[in-house]
Amino acid sequence: MFDMSFYKNKKIFITGHTGFKGSWLCKILSNAGARVTGYSLKPPTEPSLFEIAGIASDIHSVTGDIRDYEKLKAAFDEAQPEIVFHLAAQPIVRDSYKNPAYAYETNVMGTVNILECVRNSSCVRSFLNVTTDKVYLNKEWAWGYRENEELDGYDPYSNSKSCSELVTHSYRNSFFSDGSAAVSTARAGNVIGGGDFANDRIIPDCIRAACRKEDIIVRNPYSTRPYQHVLEPLYAYLMIAARQYEDISFSGWYNVGPDDADCFQTGALVSLFTEKWGEGIKWVSRYDGGPHEANFLKLDCSKLKTTFGWKPRWNLETAVEKTVEWSRCWISGGDVRECMDKQAAEVLAE
Repeated sequence: MFDMSFYKNKKIFITGHTGFKGSWLCKILSNAGARVTGYSLKPPTEPSLFEIAGIASDIHSVTGDIRDYEKLKAAFDEAQPEIVFHLAAQPIVRDSYKNPAYAYETNVMGTVNILECVRNSSCVRSFLNVTTDKVYLNKEWAWGYRENEELDGYDPYSNSKSCSELVTHSYRNSFFSDGSAAVSTARAGNVIGGGDFANDRIIPDCIRAACRKEDIIVRNPYSTRPYQHVLEPLYAYLMIAARQYEDISFSGWYNVGPDDADCFQTGALVSLFTEKWGEGIKWVSRYDGGPHEANFLKLDCSKLKTTFGWKPRWNLETAVEKTVEWSRCWISGGDVRECMDKQAAEVLAE
């Protein structure tokens, strides 16, 4: 793991900072002594990790829509960031079927807008666009997708993130080939962790059901996904952004996911959760007739491992344990900020 002291006093701009990943990222960077400005809509869930953990007290938080270029640019120009993490997105597959135009406006034009801010500035040295493992044309094959595979997501969410990748590629080639800024994307697998309250995500659904002492409903127990604790990709993002800041040759496209052993079927993941939670909870399979979602998806992360010597720190069993630990801390009224700091330090110490 790289030295987080790199980020001390660095000026950082994060889009989507009020979301699940964004809140954890802000906390980590604040602890490292970075000067963080976040730009995002209000927290997307109720409750939200951003508010529960008091993240606003750690950073300069600006409420705004990524689609509003003028407001975004004003916040960006005031911050004068050296490093930009672009996380703002409409992130839910099933929601993208309900309102595809919003998904494309946010995920595609939002990417254009933040890259325009970078293009029209002279302060940024490192830009990272966080996309998803779902950007690939999914052929339902048993091996992991590599960074040179075709990008063509099926549903509006996945496809809009494929487009976000292509926008980033075009800007990198067209405007940053002179080395003025290092530009990369990170295609991450499914994340779990304390403080995720989103709808239509399996672990938040598990926690809600457990709190109500109800059976957990699993709509597709045989779908296979690369699950990882949220801290795993976040530290990978921080590593990529730092290394390309120092050496632009590290810029590029990177898969960020767990080892093959942690590509689980959803039913197996939920069984692991019920074991760690206890209290006799159980799950039932109940398909709800929803829209198309991929059955099998896995990433080949050889490039990230070879380039940086990176490796996952926590297997899925540990990731679930840490998620349960945070959730029980929150439910009991404990200090969730302290729990976050403890878990973030534990990953670094591995």
